[in-house]
Amino acid sequence: MTTLFLARHGQTIWHAENRFAGSSDIPLSATGEAQARGLAAWAGAKNIEAVIASPLIRARDTAMPAAARLGLPLATDSRLRESDFGTAEGLTMAELRQRDRAAADAFVANPAANPWPGGEAPETVAARAIAALRDAAAAQKPTLIVAHSTLLRLTLCKLLGIPLSEYRRRLPELRNAAVTTIELGPEGVALIDYNVPVAPPALEPQA
Repeated sequence: MTTLFLARHGQTIWHAENRFAGSSDIPLSATGEAQARGLAAWAGAKNIEAVIASPLIRARDTAMPAAARLGLPLATDSRLRESDFGTAEGLTMAELRQRDRAAADAFVANPAANPWPGGEAPETVAARAIAALRDAAAAQKPTLIVAHSTLLRLTLCKLLGIPLSEYRRRLPELRNAAVTTIELGPEGVALIDYNVPVAPPALEPQA
């Protein structure tokens, strides 16, 4: 069994406004940059031997300070990209309800069966992410993996036998820069910690 530390990236402006970022390449906000430094400080005290991130800039920039602190190269894996939310990209739920109430209601009722129009199927997201995690675990090195909220929640549900249709209800929140720890191996998966803040909340600088 290999220990994997699964961290969500730091905050972006879109996340502060509760917009669906998905596959859009949105950079970290000042708060997100501070959260990345907090994650690095936490990682420096752990026995981490590899750092892997989604290639999206918000994940890479969150992982980079940790990799530097540990003296490790930062690897990226395209299978860790966030789900593509199709027509929902860049919009809030309120805006989506105004534009297409039927699609919004269907997504809320069962996001696995009713992804946003033009978006990626949750089953596909979970499958590619699990493949990336299994490859990381096969190296048998404690690894920090920086990815995304929906991807990580779908992945955890799939690994733990929770229906993907329930991911928004059973795992309703994953905080920016919080860490979920699992042990993964041929025998299965063990959930050690979920959604654990690793640093005090960062505040936007005052103008």
